[in-house]
Amino acid sequence: MMPQEESEKYLSLLKKGLSGSLGKNLIDIVFSTQQVADSEEHRLLTTLRDSQLKDNEARQTFYRKVIDSLDMGDSSYLLLLACDSYDVPHRGKDDSLQADASDEVFTYIVSVVCPIKEGKVELGYFPGDNEFHCAAGQTVAPPELGFLFPAFDDRAANIYNALFYTRKPSEIHQEFIDAVFHVEPPMSAAEQREVFESILEDTLGADCGIEVAQAIHDQFSSQIREHKESKSAEPLIMTAGEIGKVLLECGVTEENVAAFQVQCGERFGVGAVLDPANLIDPGKYEVKTAQATIQVDPEFSYAVTTRVIDGRAYLLLPADDIQVNGLPIQVTNGQETETI
Repeated sequence: MMPQEESEKYLSLLKKGLSGSLGKNLIDIVFSTQQVADSEEHRLLTTLRDSQLKDNEARQTFYRKVIDSLDMGDSSYLLLLACDSYDVPHRGKDDSLQADASDEVFTYIVSVVCPIKEGKVELGYFPGDNEFHCAAGQTVAPPELGFLFPAFDDRAANIYNALFYTRKPSEIHQEFIDAVFHVEPPMSAAEQREVFESILEDTLGADCGIEVAQAIHDQFSSQIREHKESKSAEPLIMTAGEIGKVLLECGVTEENVAAFQVQCGERFGVGAVLDPANLIDPGKYEVKTAQATIQVDPEFSYAVTTRVIDGRAYLLLPADDIQVNGLPIQVTNGQETETI
């Protein structure tokens, strides 16, 4: 039997592979109907689950797929694979959960990949030699990636989906997804934002002023905040059509909104849904020029404006309580004087 302390460490690592934000750290992997009906990758995952990992050949095949494909640079890693069952509580007519009554068992496999980090060289005691020697230990870091199969949707197993975890939303390890799931890798949160900004730049043209940028940030931030306060279990999503309505409210012309929606269909896919939290950072409002970067409290983003003076564009913002490298200054008649 594994000591309880060690068992809890393993469980903690596996749980971290199911944590984070949907759409960022947790990404839906969708299998096609053909894959579910007859494909090597889906059959392997199903065998692992149905056998509760007792099929040695299936386990070794899975390990080999990961080892042959996964790129972790120069880092060694620990690959964990576990199977468990969950009694799904019965939901009564009044929508209350009855923990002591279950009419379905959810059986699943979960796997995580944890980097191995080299510790510092320390002087330690070796009982066998009765001496002190220098040694460097190795520690297991939190999971870099992992997955749950099948997905748990609407309180039931969904064999058409798996839930993929990545610690860094910008690095989803496409080589792992291709080898284990053999599906088109989903677009990461960072890629979604980059594509979204590119579409806005390409289609809004002269409409893409600072007021529009502020309005988009404010509208998305408001929706993200309201969704968080509602504590809804469903993820916040928006279609290209819904984002188009936001743009219209921000003063963008119908022609440019139509062009935006067309490009969204081309680059994200027709009917694609997007998470606003992947498109903006609600806690950050940054204005950047070739010479400077200004970070503003998002609640006061409206205070930043632009103006053309003598043919040159300027940023304007209220100048209260100014400090330069920590030194308080005053502005008098266009000149700076120290505060004494």
